[in-house]
Amino acid sequence: MTAQPPETSPHTVPPGEIRASHDDREAVVEQLRDAAAEGRIDLDELDARLEAALKSKTRGELAVLTADLPSPEPPESEPPLVVKGGMSGASRGPGRWEVPGHVIAHGGLGGVKLDFTRVECRRTEIVVEAYGEMAGVTIVIPDAWAADTGGVDPGLGGLTDKTTPGRLPGTPLIRLTGAGGMAGLVVRHPNRRERRKLLSDPGRP
Repeated sequence: MTAQPPETSPHTVPPGEIRASHDDREAVVEQLRDAAAEGRIDLDELDARLEAALKSKTRGELAVLTADLPSPEPPESEPPLVVKGGMSGASRGPGRWEVPGHVIAHGGLGGVKLDFTRVECRRTEIVVEAYGEMAGVTIVIPDAWAADTGGVDPGLGGLTDKTTPGRLPGTPLIRLTGAGGMAGLVVRHPNRRERRKLLSDPGRP
């Protein structure tokens, strides 16, 4: 009996024809800028390729723009930032602070607040692993950012997500994991008081 070749689904799309996302375009833009900084392409060529990258509809179109460039080296692994509330609480922000790709927050007895409103972060994703414990963890993100809370176990304290689903291109996604514990987790945009401070002194570190 002759084996029949597997049928091809009419909905199967070749990899190069898959629609490009904002993150796909941003990754190519960064690779092109790095190539120009290294002297691999000149400024006129950089401008032309950047314009083409921003107009690209598919991953195949993006691949053509970097086909003659070396593949980007994988980022060096870095340890997570661990913030512990302890007895008296702990916080990061609202000033500028170095944001790693992975943050671990333990509410403890004093609570933890992570405020991202003044940071300059070029990452596409930040994993925040939060454990509310006895006093809770609060995470404040800019209006342009978004949060994915699907990996959270609410626990007894629950999860309060007051963020909006809209996310501007090129801004990070906060991927929240962990557990609410007794006091719970809160992720939100700036409240009225915090927003007044941002507006009154936007250049404050």
